[in-house]
Amino acid sequence: MQTLQDHFLIATPKMPDPRFQEQLIYICAHSPEEGAMGLVVNKPIDEITLEDIFRNSNIALPTEPLPPVYLGGPVEMEAGFFLFSSEYHPQQHIDISPLVRLSRDPEILHSISSGQGPKDFIFLLGYAGWAPGQLENELRVDGWLTLPASYEDIFHTSDDLKWK
Repeated sequence: MQTLQDHFLIATPKMPDPRFQEQLIYICAHSPEEGAMGLVVNKPIDEITLEDIFRNSNIALPTEPLPPVYLGGPVEMEAGFFLFSSEYHPQQHIDISPLVRLSRDPEILHSISSGQGPKDFIFLLGYAGWAPGQLENELRVDGWLTLPASYEDIFHTSDDLKWK
């Protein structure tokens, strides 16, 4: 199977795991030997805001409105991830596609605060992960549809429309 990096997983009605029903996952890494890692990009969290994260980190709030915090998945929910546009170049990042990068670098908060951050970004807590072969098995039983990812869908589509 080819890599699904930079693809969406769209949960089907046959999705057996209720945690993933009606979810859209952006695959950040995938290989048959190592498994897969992705981020749910359509489930904002109401209980935590980026404003809270800035205040708790003693970082000045930016003047621009901030997007919601997203539940990236059920694994390591205390871990924060930034998905962001590739024109921004933090020291620590992974290129997912020519347009999208991933990082856990907390310095991104300072860049956003000073107006020097990425043009588009979302902040997520946790991730979705699959052991080698696990995602392929879920695809065989029609738990997911796959589709090449769209930058616009990640950053500019309303969360309630992303899965639809």
